[in-house]
Amino acid sequence: MSVEREENYPPIGKIGLWDSKFKLFMGSNVLIFAVVIGYLSVLHQKEADVITPLNAPHMVTKSGLAVPERYWGSYRSNLYFGMKNRHPDPLNFGLMWFNQKPSANSLNVRHWCSQRDGLQRYSWLKHDGVNFGEQTIIDGNLNITTSFVKRRGLRGGEWTARISVEPVKVPPPKVARDPEPMSLFFYAMADIETHNLSVNLIEKTRVESIQGSSPDIGRWRLRFLGDGNDPMKYSYLSTVVPGPEDIIETLHRTVRAVKLPNHPVKLFFLEGKVFIPDDPVKEPNFVTTQVTVTPPYTMEVLFQNVESDLDREIDNELQGEVYTKELELHKAKFDAKFDSLFHLKEKYKPEDVQTAKAVLSNMVGSIGYFHGRSLVKGPDNREVVLYWPASLYTAVPSRSFFPRGFLWDEGFHNLLISKWNPEISKDIISHWLDLMNKNGWIPREQILGEEAKAAVPREFIVQRSTNANPPTLFLAVQTLLNMMKAREIPDDLEFVRRAYPRLQAIYEYFEREQNGVEDTTYRWRGRDPDARTELNPKTLASGLDDFPRASHPTDEERHIDLRCWVALMAEVLADIGQKLELPESLHKQYREKQEVLSNNDLLNKLHWSEDAKQYSDYGLHTDDVMLVKQKSKPGEPPLPMVRYTIKAPRKRFVNQLGYVSLFPLIMRLLDPDSPQLREILQGLDDPKTMWTDYGLRSLSQTSKLYNTRNTEHDPPYWRGNIWININFLVIRGLRHYATIDGPHKALAGSLCDRLRANVVNNVLKEYSRTGFIWENYDDFSGKGHGSHPFTGWSALVVLLMGEQY
Repeated sequence: MSVEREENYPPIGKIGLWDSKFKLFMGSNVLIFAVVIGYLSVLHQKEADVITPLNAPHMVTKSGLAVPERYWGSYRSNLYFGMKNRHPDPLNFGLMWFNQKPSANSLNVRHWCSQRDGLQRYSWLKHDGVNFGEQTIIDGNLNITTSFVKRRGLRGGEWTARISVEPVKVPPPKVARDPEPMSLFFYAMADIETHNLSVNLIEKTRVESIQGSSPDIGRWRLRFLGDGNDPMKYSYLSTVVPGPEDIIETLHRTVRAVKLPNHPVKLFFLEGKVFIPDDPVKEPNFVTTQVTVTPPYTMEVLFQNVESDLDREIDNELQGEVYTKELELHKAKFDAKFDSLFHLKEKYKPEDVQTAKAVLSNMVGSIGYFHGRSLVKGPDNREVVLYWPASLYTAVPSRSFFPRGFLWDEGFHNLLISKWNPEISKDIISHWLDLMNKNGWIPREQILGEEAKAAVPREFIVQRSTNANPPTLFLAVQTLLNMMKAREIPDDLEFVRRAYPRLQAIYEYFEREQNGVEDTTYRWRGRDPDARTELNPKTLASGLDDFPRASHPTDEERHIDLRCWVALMAEVLADIGQKLELPESLHKQYREKQEVLSNNDLLNKLHWSEDAKQYSDYGLHTDDVMLVKQKSKPGEPPLPMVRYTIKAPRKRFVNQLGYVSLFPLIMRLLDPDSPQLREILQGLDDPKTMWTDYGLRSLSQTSKLYNTRNTEHDPPYWRGNIWININFLVIRGLRHYATIDGPHKALAGSLCDRLRANVVNNVLKEYSRTGFIWENYDDFSGKGHGSHPFTGWSALVVLLMGEQY
């Protein structure tokens, strides 16, 4: 019957059947379309998460002219000397020089701080971070002194810089060489669109002043005064430069060799005309004066607001004797403040006290101001994306090698900065916390602006949100809380209240993104299990880059140092909750987490290696690995060395005695009567393991990876060298156990005093010998290693000298 019915009523049957199929088809596709749209929407949202700011009140509530005392400063950290205002579109001023005796067709222009320049010394002698700074630079036979003094006033105030050049004095019986001609340059550079620069000349080539108009500042001028030997020649350049990173190339392109009367060789001068490449319509954004002299010579550069002209007293302009008097007044205030804070005169020789002042000054004098957008990538991003535009006020680890912000360095920096000027410290911490995205992540390395980017290898530019960094900002906040509690500084509940949700977000990020497989365990992300060219895959997120971890990275790793950092975060959050008198229900969880992570029985179960008598990481590990050469085909370039595993790894404690083993001591998690504390203290001063006359080495000599290369090209970094930041934390931990009752109190006190003396004496000795503070120190000779000057965390030596932990 059904067949018959279909045959009898074909139109109706076919239409109904096709209608049902069509509806089913359309319904299915609508559902699929909706699912796809939903999936793409979720994916888009996840991709956007990494560049979405945290939904919390901003920490920085005042910026620019609203903070007039810090509006101008030596904020171009990468220059030997430069001035800049705190503005997203800043005015950049800078010093350059070269000896008029070129080498190998190079002018040897000094501009960006560089170890390749081979300067014997460049160091701020005194700098208060706000009002003034004075610096000495020794470059061959040139002794250059740069200083600046600020005056508050209309639209950010005014300042004067003084640059003095003299021949280096040599002790008898040496005979000083006659000084050779050299050129000083001082320039102004600004954005093409929003600033207008012009130059006023005397006798066609001598720059009397540079004038401009800028956002915030209004109309301004830069005046040039000179004193000393008459210049051999003046010249100048007024042009368009794409960015600060292009200045030297522009200089080389526009300088010409000229023969002067009564001088035997050609000298090099700027063309002395407006030179606008490609586009004659563009106004210049770069103007520099060149003064060629035979030292001695002094240049004074006066930055003045034109609108202040009617109120300015000519006799009281910031120049000459007036400048000298104000500089000396600031220096006297600096000395008095330093002595009252650190009390070093009673314990150290005058030259060592001067060194401590220089170290502190280099820390605050290296504070920079940056603006730009980070390049980041989250786990759900297919491509690299741009972070939001942001400004950052921060100290930097090294003017020559790391002139930018580093997250884990900054916490250490502010242990010292907060003692000197807590307002600067709070400002810095606030800028960093405002860089947090909705997941509680802050890019670990801040490369903001083209000038900063030009100094960074490409492989380090992109920041990945899965990779954390030690939360040292909690150390800095803890220091400020302790200072408030001790009434060393006034309570700032507004700062603490604003910081609280952002610190909570960091804690939650670690709990979510850096947690381990087992409860209360943690694992640094970012290790590459497929890294065949590395002897031990690096753990950059930990800050201890090549410190040996489990040889074969897996999800089941347990990192002892990370566990201790989380305990610190929980402690600080609990303390803030109490300080703000929040309901206990809002901060009780943090105290409970601190207590769990401090539980010695649980800590020992997860991380104490009974065989090695030390705290250790845990993971899939073997010590029997080596780098071996690969055979390359005839005519092809040599292949890189690769890791060869001699003995199969197994799950075990990673018994690499070193800095990570000391973190339970560092973070003061151990009970004062702990047997494990006794084992650590008794083994700490063994010269065969970590103890040296210069500080604790980062990795014990007993480790198979002690002082070994991680690749055929990478020298050992955290595999024996002495680092001041971790030595500071160890001394701080020892002082804690030396001041509380327990059976190990006397031993902790003795180790604390001896270790502090070793570290301080060596840093002072090396500064005296080399003129620099160093990134790290050799564990057998004490000699400085790595980048220099490194007045980042190595500047903590000032706190060690003052016994302020």
